Parts: sequence; structure tokens; C-alpha cells
Amino acid sequence: MRAYVRRAVVPAVLISAALLTGCSSGGGDDKAAPKGSASAAPVVEQEVPETPSESPSSVVLVLKVGQSGTWDYGETDDNGDFKVTSKMKTTVVSAKYVTPAEVDTTNEPEHGQYVELTLKLENVGQAPAEVLTYGMMKWEDSKTAAQDASTLEGVGEGDDLDTTYKPGQSVTGKLILDVGRRGGVVSYAGTEDPDADAAFRVQLPS
Repeated sequence: MRAYVRRAVVPAVLISAALLTGCSSGGGDDKAAPKGSASAAPVVEQEVPETPSESPSSVVLVLKVGQSGTWDYGETDDNGDFKVTSKMKTTVVSAKYVTPAEVDTTNEPEHGQYVELTLKLENVGQAPAEVLTYGMMKWEDSKTAAQDASTLEGVGEGDDLDTTYKPGQSVTGKLILDVGRRGGVVSYAGTEDPDADAAFRVQLPS
């Protein structure tokens, strides 16, 4: 009977050792798993910006002098849905504060300051796009709510930005705007997108 017990104990010890060995090797696999998940984490973070909660058409460009950006051009159907038909690119060439004499006028700015804004507009889409800036240029800053900044000063001098752009066509032209003071933001409100109050904005220098 004792011999039987001795023979039974030996296999039990061997089985315990085998189980311990298996657990230790399994622990090594557990340590390897977090490494795999850590390397995958940045991929998930990179994918988040590619799926924004709001539609791209509702994102409004804010450009400084020397910067360019594209925006959606389209129309609203009878159901109020905005359909993108083409794309426009805006480049802010320059923004210079000027006096009435420098724009060859005797009219004083109604809001306080003239600014000569030079823009390049280009159709980078697949269909024609019509741009009408007069009455669509708004200025505002942290103190003053949005005001119409359009003027007729400088009209007829140089190329006219207000025209229909066929795909591939562009125009570089100047707008004389009447703003409250230096700084602030000028917005082009010529968009039918109900989710956007402007097609693009220009940050004026202070």
C-alpha cells in the first residue's frame, strides 16, 4: 500500500511542475499582448480626425495673408439640402490699410478704416461657380458685431473678382473694404450652405 502511494505521489509532483511551467509560459504571452495593443493605439487616434461629427461644408476657412484654402461651392435644393457642385480656392495675397486719398476718393469710410484686400480666387472643381462679393463681405471683431464692409471704391480698377469661374479659371483682384478698425475678421458670406454663415474668412493684420 505504501509503495502504491509513493508511485502515485511522484506523478502528481510532475503534473504540478508541468502546470507551473505552462502558467509561466502563458504569463510571457500575456506580457506580449499589451505590446501589440500599444502599437495599435496610435492607429485608432489617427483615424479619429478622419471621421468628424460635422460635415466638411460646415467648416469655415480662416486665412491669414499668404495662406490659401479651398471651400465648397454649391446650391440648396427645394428641400433645403445643400449640394456641392464645385470647389473654389482662395489665396489671401495682401491686406493693406489705406487712406481715402490712396484709393482716389473723397469719401470717408463710414465705419472708420479702409482696407485694400487682394485675393486670388480659383475654380479647382469640376463645374462653374459664380462669386459675388458686393454686399457679401462682413467685418467683425471681439467688440463689434458683423457689419457690411462692402464699398464701391476702387471698382473698375484691375480685374474684377465678381464673375463666373469655369473650372481651372482664376482671378486676382482687389476689394476696398470699410472696417471699424484695424484687426478683426472679414467674412465672405456668399454661400447657400445652411450650416455655414460664410464660405471663408480672412484674419486682418492688427
